[in-house]
Amino acid sequence: MQGHSRLRLLVVEDNRRLCEYVGEALRARGFAVDAVETGNEADAAIATTTYDAIILDLGLPDMDGITWLSAVRNRLNHMPVLILTARDGVENLVSGFNAGADDYLRKPFELEELVARVRALLRRPGHVLGTQLTHGNVSLDTHSRELTVNALPVDLGRRECGALELLLRRADRVVSKTAIEEAIYAFGEEVASNAIEVLIHRLRKRLQQANADIQIHTLRGVGYMLTLSTESRDADGE
Repeated sequence: MQGHSRLRLLVVEDNRRLCEYVGEALRARGFAVDAVETGNEADAAIATTTYDAIILDLGLPDMDGITWLSAVRNRLNHMPVLILTARDGVENLVSGFNAGADDYLRKPFELEELVARVRALLRRPGHVLGTQLTHGNVSLDTHSRELTVNALPVDLGRRECGALELLLRRADRVVSKTAIEEAIYAFGEEVASNAIEVLIHRLRKRLQQANADIQIHTLRGVGYMLTLSTESRDADGE
């Protein structure tokens, strides 16, 4: 997990003992974990918090997990969802995938396999642990820290690069000022009150100078959001 801000997972599972077991295992491996027991609680969680992935049990007490996923999938953007199920039968798996699930794991399962599956989902291109991040004409290699716009190299400072990485990983989602601070400053390091604003201003300027077709929006009191520019969307026919 080194080099990334702490990834946050939502576990939706009504078996409290299993939920605690899974939560402890994931926290021990560096994830931040929120756990809820019902579909309604899961609704409340995703309304107020941005997650990097969801682990979803199908047998919820207030509704079927597939029903919940079908209802909220369009609100989750590209957030990966791993289904946990004790159900047999191909039709149940097909229903889950049709509802928008990215992977499934049958109960009972080994914790190491669950952790491996979650990390595999997060490593998929465009997800939070992928190494090559591309949005519009902007591409960032998170290993070499090389940024290109229209395939031309662009120089960025270490912290600007770290902020851009986080914004690209969560493109079209709000990223809080605190999340950016945690991603680019060491624990206990002094951070000036306007440091993030200044850093984002510099990053915007560099992207504009390179003719990047992405924009970083400021949501006052909330955070920042990276999107494709309006012109780029129009060109794509959106």
